[in-house]
Amino acid sequence: MHKAERREILGWAMYDFASQAYTLLIITVIFGDLFTRVIVGDVANDYRLGNLLWSLSLAASYLLVVLTGPLAGAIMDFSAARKRFLFGSYALSAVTTALLYFVAPGWVWLGVVLIILSNFAFSMGEAFIASFLPDLGPPEALGRISGFGWAMGYLGGLLATAFALAVLGEVSAENFDRVRWVGPFAAAFLLLAALPTFLWLQERGRGRRLGHLRAYVIMGRRRVRRTVKALGHRRDLGVLLLSVFFAMAAIYIIIAFTFIYGAQVIRWDESVRVTMFVIVQITAAAGALGFGHLQDRLGARRVYLATLVLWMLAVGLISLTPWLGHRLGVEGQHVFLVVGALAGACLGATQSAGRTLVGLMAPAGRVAECFGFWGVSAKAAAILGLVAVGVLQALVGLQLSILLCMVLFALAFWVGLALEDPGPGRRVAHAP
Repeated sequence: MHKAERREILGWAMYDFASQAYTLLIITVIFGDLFTRVIVGDVANDYRLGNLLWSLSLAASYLLVVLTGPLAGAIMDFSAARKRFLFGSYALSAVTTALLYFVAPGWVWLGVVLIILSNFAFSMGEAFIASFLPDLGPPEALGRISGFGWAMGYLGGLLATAFALAVLGEVSAENFDRVRWVGPFAAAFLLLAALPTFLWLQERGRGRRLGHLRAYVIMGRRRVRRTVKALGHRRDLGVLLLSVFFAMAAIYIIIAFTFIYGAQVIRWDESVRVTMFVIVQITAAAGALGFGHLQDRLGARRVYLATLVLWMLAVGLISLTPWLGHRLGVEGQHVFLVVGALAGACLGATQSAGRTLVGLMAPAGRVAECFGFWGVSAKAAAILGLVAVGVLQALVGLQLSILLCMVLFALAFWVGLALEDPGPGRRVAHAP
């Protein structure tokens, strides 16, 4: 297989560039904090109701992905309609994200509904764009290409969020009339920055046609059942999806709660919040690129497992940040910046390595379907992780409940040890 043209690879990576603005502006940095502290605003209860509703909203959106992801992947493989499905998720995500402007303090249920819809559409798009990866180059180049996509994503997130923080200001009730524009801005960034994807990315394969929608659904269910049955004969792919399940449960907790943790537990200043954002984006991009090259040299399995060990260290330090600050005689928020750099380096690397492993193991003719299961594994994990941490923080507070992530990364590592190493750039499965 020959490597795709650079323009097509750039077009593919531009979707990561565009969509990362949603992750950062809506889930991580601004709207999640706005929802818990201003829109719900139960300050007397340490924001525990807001945190719980935020967890449950994201979990509900991921449940929709679990229910529809494999079916959509099967239909895409059959009909060669990946770009059309991608465009549908892109359009729905942009519209529902823009509507977040209308979520005012007290309008909690409107916020819940729009977060469920927008995050569902965004998450489906993640799996759809990932399914193009094996078409972009030979197996020995997939690690670098995947890492390039994640790095472009963090660059896009850096640009979008730096602009938003500078223009919209801090998250507070007093500044609500400005910061509420975060939804329309994230939507506009996604719409414009992803245009090269639809112009340059090619749809490969010959699609087959059925008469009506019901026939596609029936066909999709049959293909999904066959793939589920076949997973029993492809042990490594099943092991990988289980390991990804535990790792992504922890990562989704960290994505959803890092900046909430900073505001509620670390009680950082606005300048430190901005600095943390910049540090995480730069280290995440560097980690995705650096570990992406290591994947092709050392093997994606080794890199994946190494990042899980680093994650366990980072989570332990996150929980100990206030104590470490006291022991070192410095403010906890400044210790948190150092820990954030370690976590950032792992963030893109773990996800990139997992995506590369799926690309190497996916059998020809069922690539989109396998990435659908990859997305389902990650989103099912998010449901577990977010519901668990939401309930835990309501009982014992956010600082102690964050240790759940360390347990989840340890389980991911333990399961991942059973993976067969395909070696740098060697594809495991070819046959459908």
